[in-house]
Amino acid sequence: MRLLKAEDHRRMPWKNGGGETVEIVVHPPETGLGGFDWRVSMATVAADGPFSPFPGIDRTLALLDGEGMDLAVEGHGSHRLTPASPPLAFPGDAPAAARLVAGAITDLNVMTRRIACRQRVTRLRGGVTPFAAGGRWIVLVAVAPSAVAVDGRTVSLGGRDALLLEGGATIAGDGILDLVVIEIDAVGPS
Repeated sequence: MRLLKAEDHRRMPWKNGGGETVEIVVHPPETGLGGFDWRVSMATVAADGPFSPFPGIDRTLALLDGEGMDLAVEGHGSHRLTPASPPLAFPGDAPAAARLVAGAITDLNVMTRRIACRQRVTRLRGGVTPFAAGGRWIVLVAVAPSAVAVDGRTVSLGGRDALLLEGGATIAGDGILDLVVIEIDAVGPS
């Protein structure tokens, strides 16, 4: 189990230059935008506009805060994302454009290289009965300060802190919990 503190996340410009992304974790470590097998990041979207294209990448977005965003993905329809909506999966190579509902939002972006990995993203809130997370890698991102039990060991996370786990884990929370669980499996050499 590795704790990834919010203040240590790496900041970098968006691929299209339209904003800044906060990289939480990437695999293999220290790879650039062209070489990762998987990547978890956050971004504040403050204006309407296109998303950066990522050929060969599968993406999932979860809205962490803000009023909402309408995301139009070519060939996959238009979707309203809010903090209450489930995460949205879509191909990164499909042209996509966002329209903000009422002001800036912050999203969590999970990207996996299609030939190398597959992903599942789940949002857990409130008191959570045990949730069995599987996958070669599991990333837990705290949307808000949370106390989470991982295989019976309680860990306190500040808002936007993350935990990186390898192998399966049982996750639970009593009381206040606002967490995004990312499960990643390798489908090819990694």
